[in-house]
Amino acid sequence: MLVIVLDQFTKFLASHFLQVHVPVELLPGLSLTLMHNTGAAFSFLSKAGGWQRWFFIVLTAVVSIVIVIWLIKLSRSQRWVACALALILGGALGNLYDRILLGYVVDFIDAYYRNYHWPAFNIADSAITCGAVMLIIDAVFFNRKDNATDT
Repeated sequence: MLVIVLDQFTKFLASHFLQVHVPVELLPGLSLTLMHNTGAAFSFLSKAGGWQRWFFIVLTAVVSIVIVIWLIKLSRSQRWVACALALILGGALGNLYDRILLGYVVDFIDAYYRNYHWPAFNIADSAITCGAVMLIIDAVFFNRKDNATDT
């Protein structure tokens, strides 16, 4: 819930205080630049003609349901995985909210080096990324005894 609230609050601020595609430099290599992303990560399918909105809404809803079921089935000792899944779910729902209400996702964080820009992102995207990294860490480092018994 915290991820969704923080995500929506920062998107509200960005939408009200920034102009689309007009960067406001915070630090060298980091700007706030309001963008409206109709696609997915890296603007994938952003110019697909509109059908992608509904595709991403359905996909996100299905993935969110799967994550909720996964969370319910976790044992109390799996706090790390639960936190990772909560970050992913919160980020997914934050972007889903935008996509349903606006038809696009509000992105505003612009990281770059010289003329090379990382695709703009938001708090929801950051939460999804952190959660995914946590799941990878869990699979690689925390499940060693499980992996050793599989061989």
